[in-house]
Amino acid sequence: MNRMVFYRFLIIFLLSPLTFAEIDPFQTINEKTHNLNQALDLQVASPVARLYKNITPDFLEIGVTNFTHNIEDLSIGINNILQGKLRAGLSDFSRFTLNSSIGLVGFVDVASHIGFTKHDEDFGQTLAVWGVPDGPYIVLPGLGPSTMRDTLAMIPDSFLTPLWLIDHDRTSYSLTAIDLVDTRARYLGLESIVIGDEYLFYRDAYLQSRSFEIKDGEVEDSFDDFDDFN
Repeated sequence: MNRMVFYRFLIIFLLSPLTFAEIDPFQTINEKTHNLNQALDLQVASPVARLYKNITPDFLEIGVTNFTHNIEDLSIGINNILQGKLRAGLSDFSRFTLNSSIGLVGFVDVASHIGFTKHDEDFGQTLAVWGVPDGPYIVLPGLGPSTMRDTLAMIPDSFLTPLWLIDHDRTSYSLTAIDLVDTRARYLGLESIVIGDEYLFYRDAYLQSRSFEIKDGEVEDSFDDFDDFN
């Protein structure tokens, strides 16, 4: 992202409370759930993530991240196909095949090194491409920011992961827990960038980032006049 695109994104983000406030009819209960989640994160998730990061060797942490990303590639590929992005979908399936085989079940990201780009798609984005609106903003207990559309999309997403094929509950739950801890560890320290009201910051950051993901990074704005300053 070049400097001008960054400035545009920042201006849109700062103005986003004016745009998104109307889709938060459950703000009162959402704020309470947000506060509960923050307390759980402070008391449980963050300490566990810090312990994991402190005791896990860098090479192993990278391997675990690669493993969890590899599991996601199958679901990402299916969603790209459902969105009509056939080339991206085939690339995702190739990533999954390569990393699951010669990449030692995904612990080594061979695919990225030979040019297969990592994508980020889910069924919530697929529904958005199909024209399904966001619906009300919702904060889910233990899971955080979402919308009605993205919440409903979690159901098919759970069946698009190879984890459901594992016919051993303890193994499946362990892999899910590792994924959650590894994900939280990657975001340690981001709390320091929160500006102003914490609830509004998280809400608007989520909604803006989802819009950015759905449009594959193509930010629509009305700041073209800024190009004159390049």
